[in-house]
Amino acid sequence: MLRILLFLGTNVAIIALISITFRLLGIDGLLQANQVDLDLNALLVYSAVIGFSGSLISLFISKWMAKRSMGVQLIEQPRNEMEAWLLDTVARQASRSNIGMPEVGIFQGGPNAFATGWNKNAALVAVSTGLLQEMTRDEVEAVLGHEISHVSNGDMVTLSLIQGVVNTFVVFLSRVIGHIVDRVILKNERGHGLGFWIASFVAQFILGILAMTIVMWFSRWREYRADQGGAELAGRQKMINALKRLKAAGEAHRAETLPDEMAAFGIFGGKVQALFASHPPLEQRIAALEQLRG
Repeated sequence: MLRILLFLGTNVAIIALISITFRLLGIDGLLQANQVDLDLNALLVYSAVIGFSGSLISLFISKWMAKRSMGVQLIEQPRNEMEAWLLDTVARQASRSNIGMPEVGIFQGGPNAFATGWNKNAALVAVSTGLLQEMTRDEVEAVLGHEISHVSNGDMVTLSLIQGVVNTFVVFLSRVIGHIVDRVILKNERGHGLGFWIASFVAQFILGILAMTIVMWFSRWREYRADQGGAELAGRQKMINALKRLKAAGEAHRAETLPDEMAAFGIFGGKVQALFASHPPLEQRIAALEQLRG
């Protein structure tokens, strides 16, 4: 979930910045074919520029953002046997997955791990100190396999493209709604008044929340694929054991009311919250692996 939150947060910030910049430069004025009607073709291009700019820029700076925000310490020269083992394990799994060797790092925190990067041959795989302390090496190997599978599947690129399409329609529909409110409800007959911008902002906010459920659905779906990939790279039982360990650790952390770090592994539920969860419940992921043959 860490990489997803960083990606989404950056995406929203960039969209807001580009929207404000276009407004100040008067580019949004080109959306009107005349002083009354919207130019829908121009609006679609405008929406796509804003939508894909947010997602693609977020993708390209994802590795840099992850390093800075999580305080990742890269392993360049192993300082101990554990770091050497981590590098060797990632190198072996990357070779089996036909991708370039990712950067490998460690960050402080409870049991967690993530992979990110715009290019599968120049990715970052990072694990937390809590993960290394609370898991066996077999379980850590499975978690690394899960993250390597995310990289080899190109999940971050696919997520960015889906986010770009979603952004485009959110911006497009919010401007259409704003235009209707301005013309039909407020009876503004020339140009766009304050009502257009307020209605567009509110519509973009609401549509953005609804659209997030689509992005999160894809995120949950890709977790099952990454679990299968981790099972292929490390062994199915190792992957199952790793998920069970995360589940036990999550329940212990929840009992102690620690911060919501373990939500990264889909531990916390609720029907509404489930729509916005980036990961499926661990029980479902474990069951899916147990049903695999061979």
